[in-house]
Amino acid sequence: MSTAIWVVIAIVIVAGFAAAMYLAWTGVRTRRLRQRFGPEYDRAVESHGGRAAAERELRSREERHEDLDLHDLDPQQREQYREQWVGVQERFVDAPEAAVEQADGLVTVVMGERGYPTHGFEEKVAHLSVEHGRTMDHYRRAHVISDRAAAKQASTEDLRQAMVHYRALFDELLAAPAAGTASGTGDRAPRS
Repeated sequence: MSTAIWVVIAIVIVAGFAAAMYLAWTGVRTRRLRQRFGPEYDRAVESHGGRAAAERELRSREERHEDLDLHDLDPQQREQYREQWVGVQERFVDAPEAAVEQADGLVTVVMGERGYPTHGFEEKVAHLSVEHGRTMDHYRRAHVISDRAAAKQASTEDLRQAMVHYRALFDELLAAPAAGTASGTGDRAPRS
């Protein structure tokens, strides 16, 4: 065989190897993002019209998330917020719409205490989804019901469901960190 044929064969082999490495790398990245974001990954794929755009958005969320100064609540703060939650739940019996509004407010206060931005629902979801992706569906459902409640279009059962959904995120935000991690997720190093 001539040298030109060997060069072409070598180029094809190198290109094939590079393509295989790229596919493996994107597969690892996709698995990592799916694992980290949970159902939020599928939601992003659907809302962004495809995997590539969704993954760009999710990586962008991770980058913005790294700039936050997040911290855990101390045990005393956690207990105070738990007591406040009990009060909100007790008010539900007499004033369910007001209790749902207070639940949303309390969740937002805890977000702020932890270091998350607290303005704009979509911004809150974007930042929270990096560490709490599996709970974002609860938060979105609670938000939708809260909007309906504000328009006087939510039943008492809807409002009860909103409380359950808010409670899921509230509990996650209050959770004590796992041993050896700063945030309980194990995904990032402790911050000072």
